[in-house]
Amino acid sequence: MTLQIFDAHGHLQDEKLAGDLAGVMTRAMAAGVVGAMCCASAESDWAATLAVVEKFPAVRVSLGLHPWYIRERQPGWLDRLRALLVAQPRAGVGEIGLDHALDDADLADQEQVFVDQFALSIELRRPASLHCRRAFGRLQELLPRFPSHPVGFVIHSFSGAAELVAPLAKCGAYFSFSGSITRSGNRRGHAALRAAPADRLLLETDSPDLMPVIAGRVPEGPNEPAHLVHVLRAAAELRAVPEAELAAQTWANAGRLFDAR
Repeated sequence: MTLQIFDAHGHLQDEKLAGDLAGVMTRAMAAGVVGAMCCASAESDWAATLAVVEKFPAVRVSLGLHPWYIRERQPGWLDRLRALLVAQPRAGVGEIGLDHALDDADLADQEQVFVDQFALSIELRRPASLHCRRAFGRLQELLPRFPSHPVGFVIHSFSGAAELVAPLAKCGAYFSFSGSITRSGNRRGHAALRAAPADRLLLETDSPDLMPVIAGRVPEGPNEPAHLVHVLRAAAELRAVPEAELAAQTWANAGRLFDAR
């Protein structure tokens, strides 16, 4: 049976992939990865991200400011983001989030940028794609301050502990797992994967980053959506379910969250 898989998070606009994007997408389709979410990270790549979806209709798009790049934003950035989202009614909001691991982060500014974008996703009824690193405590404090998200949001490449899954799911979270779960020593990630509700589970590559373990090693070169099959295989083994069943479940979940079907 041919698998139908959705890559819930990646950056196909990245220069590491853009030079061979047609080849990237051909290899993805051949591997059964017939849908993908492409997330912008900064104002400077909003246009390039939109260009990807214009060329490849199987790709969905999210636009936002990643916490690593908020210092690059220009005055009026939020108004421009709103205008782009209104003009793209199927676009999500992302990649947005919190990162307390940055050495020189202005956490108050970072938090305000996140709050503004998450509130926009609620207002426009768009799915949000979240980055969260060493900030799960603060995220749990912030989420109840918002109205219930009408669509939902995904925490991509989830790195939180298993005991965080249930309370975050109550807030509307989906949980996306990347190539990090293919690493045998990632016990925290494995436990969280097993704890994730089946109807809240997604899989991703985070292309061009987070290359999975393939044939016992992590290959050099940029990651790409075709490698999602290795994430699927590891996730299915960890959850003790057939690969086809997990592919179908995560495809349905992506459709529910991103309207990908």
